[in-house]
Amino acid sequence: MSDVAAGKAQIVAEVSDWLDSVVIAQQLCPFAARPRQQGSIRIAVADEQDPQALLERCYAELMKLADTDPGTLETSLLVVPALQESFDDYWEFVGIVEDLLESSPWRGQFQVASFHPEYCFEGCEASDPANYSNRAPWPILHLLREDSVAAAVASHPDIHGIPERNMALLREMSAEALAGLFPWRNR
Repeated sequence: MSDVAAGKAQIVAEVSDWLDSVVIAQQLCPFAARPRQQGSIRIAVADEQDPQALLERCYAELMKLADTDPGTLETSLLVVPALQESFDDYWEFVGIVEDLLESSPWRGQFQVASFHPEYCFEGCEASDPANYSNRAPWPILHLLREDSVAAAVASHPDIHGIPERNMALLREMSAEALAGLFPWRNR
């Protein structure tokens, strides 16, 4: 296996572990377990460095979702290591992806959720454990199907309570517990 392939495999393994041990095990997203069990979550690593090339890769990932039955491919986690260093640069890129969606043939069909190792909610201190609800080992563009989001919202008894529950859960955890769940924070 080449160094590049080994690096990508390691990134996929870290994101998979985060998905299973944090997102699903801590129930930060009550909708992730089913597609994970069904094998319909794709984790792809973008090795592009240039913002335009990254945007083209994101478009290609959206095309893959659009062209694949949701039963086979429900959602895609596009990992973008090139945006690891700066949360501000990552956040700016998320805005560009949202603009792409608005002007694409998939307007209203897909949306993007964002995860980054340094994620910080507006108005929160960087040290606030609540930020961990959107922190991941690598920068991730979570490409979701609007129909799936609508179905999840309709089926959940307290959709608006999920963020508050997550923030409370994370704020109640000890520093040791957070470090155990997010070991990549110390790399």
